[in-house]
Amino acid sequence: DIVLICISIAFLIMETDPKLGAHFTDKNDKYYNIIFGINSFVIAFFTADLLLRFLTWPSMLGFWKNIFNVLDILSILPFYVGVIADLTASEPSSAALVDGEFSELEAMSKRYVVLRVCRIFRIIRIFKFVRHSQDLILIVKVVIHAKKELGLLVILLGIFTITFGSIMYYTEHETNKEMFNSIMQGCWWSIVTITTVGYGEVVPKTPGGKFVGSIVLT
Repeated sequence: DIVLICISIAFLIMETDPKLGAHFTDKNDKYYNIIFGINSFVIAFFTADLLLRFLTWPSMLGFWKNIFNVLDILSILPFYVGVIADLTASEPSSAALVDGEFSELEAMSKRYVVLRVCRIFRIIRIFKFVRHSQDLILIVKVVIHAKKELGLLVILLGIFTITFGSIMYYTEHETNKEMFNSIMQGCWWSIVTITTVGYGEVVPKTPGGKFVGSIVLT
């Protein structure tokens, strides 16, 4: 199971590489069928594992309440959506002319958007590692147990981000419009400064802005 998870994640990463992407998407590529076959085997294994757990789970409600089961479903769903989209795309359809454009082209664009959204869920496959490590499961339980305190921390971070982002906007906007053209831009500066990331692409230039920045850093 661990090996198949690694293969699945490796395919997910390699598919986005400009040089390797054609092997995963171009049906005329000589490696396409091999890679598609391996990927299909991996997904079939994950699907069979999920179905066995579903059939042997003590209660159906308990199955859906388990977060790992939901994540497993979301991780394999994009593959089946992609296969169905490819099959429906190859079928001939009666294209009707609407406002000078074919409705078939509109359907293809909508299908492309759906595929893009579904592919995001493939990232969830990496969470399969958590189920195989008791230490990682323990960390997850600790985080869940401290959700109230973590929620409070997030709220405080949001308050400070908006407060200092707004102050920085009104301080810098008149003389530094390119970097602080809105409060949203000020909030971006604020959050990367509070978290000490400091990308450096947005910086204050006025004495007042630098003073506010020094307060945020302290």
